[in-house]
This record gives sequence, C-alpha cells and structure tokens, in this order.
Amino acid sequence: MIRIGIAEDIERLALALKTKLELSPDFQVKFLVPNGAEAIRMLQKDAQLDVLLMDIQMPIMDGIEATGKITERWPQIRIIMSTVFDDDAHLMKAIFAGAGGYLLKDERPERIHKAIYEILEGGAPMSPAIALKTLKLLKSGGQLEEEKVLDGFDLTPREQEVLLHLSKGLSYEQIADNLNISYGTIRKHIENMYRKMQVSSKTEALNKARKNRLLPD
Repeated sequence: MIRIGIAEDIERLALALKTKLELSPDFQVKFLVPNGAEAIRMLQKDAQLDVLLMDIQMPIMDGIEATGKITERWPQIRIIMSTVFDDDAHLMKAIFAGAGGYLLKDERPERIHKAIYEILEGGAPMSPAIALKTLKLLKSGGQLEEEKVLDGFDLTPREQEVLLHLSKGLSYEQIADNLNISYGTIRKHIENMYRKMQVSSKTEALNKARKNRLLPD
C-alpha cells in the first residue's frame, strides 16, 4: 500500500484529488491538511508516508517553504507539487526546495497515479507544460526570469492581466482561452486576487481596482 498525504487549502480541490487517488486500490490517503505547517505537524506525529502531494499557495505556510523543511527533515518522503501554477518562478522555487515532481491539478487520475509510481521508482514526473519549461530552464543555464509583483495589492502580472480581462466582461472560460491556460488556473488566480484585495465579488474587485487606478475608468 502506498501511503499518501495531501496539502491543499481549498477543500473541494483536496477532496477531488483524494477521489482521483482512491480510484486505485494501491493508494491510501493518510491525511488532508490545509497548509504546510499542518503537514509538518502530521509528519511529526507519524512520518510513515511515501508521497506528499503539495499545493503551492496556502495560508500560514506555503507549499514551497514546507517542501524545503520536509525534504530536510524527512528526505525519504517524495513530494509532488500539485498546483494550477506553471510559471517560471514557482517552478524554480519548487525544484530548489526539493520537489521531486510537478503536476497541474487538472491532470487525469491515471496520469496522477502514474506520476506516483514514477517518483517512487526514482523518476521526476512532470506535466508536459512543466517539462517544457524545465527544458527551457536547462537551455538557459537556469536564468529564467521570476514573476515580478506589481504595485497595488501585491497583484502579480498574471493576476493584473486576469483583472483586466474581467473588466471587459469576459467569462472565466473566455479568459482561459485568451490566455491559453486552464479554467482551474483562472479560478485560482481570481481567488488569490480577491484575497489580496480583500473583496468577495467581481464587482467589488473592479470597483476597488478602478479606485486605486489599477484599471482605466
């Protein structure tokens, strides 16, 4: 039996991932936790874990910081980043922290299962988009540019871009198509944007953005 932990702050995504894993009788999900600090607390109680699927952006302690701490304390545990983010900055930080694999959350169950077997056999499973970015990283000698944070609520350039598309009245599906990223990635960007701006709706976000001159009037 392969023992797996999941660190994911959005409950519905954590449960969806758990459901995908439990389609295989080889996997046992030992715990679901909402942040990296809780994952470490669980491991301090019982470190009998084979693989940890780790989200990146979580409250209290994010996945990259937790990955660094866990790989230092429990190097036998294999960590796969499970995230909607495929940008260069997150990729580099996750690799340098000790992540052994990197999957996007919209992967099919069979791909996730294969990735777990692969990492336990010494491989480094990655979603195709991530593998391509890794090749570019190697070709550039590791000099991929990190995503810079813009002024105004600490919105990243991508979040600023999503905000602009929202201001034009586009749906999540249309924004995803325009930016060539998944629907799930758009949802995550918007959730992060709302959290940073301390709003709970698109109308509030757009009004606040215009008031702070992040969007044209």
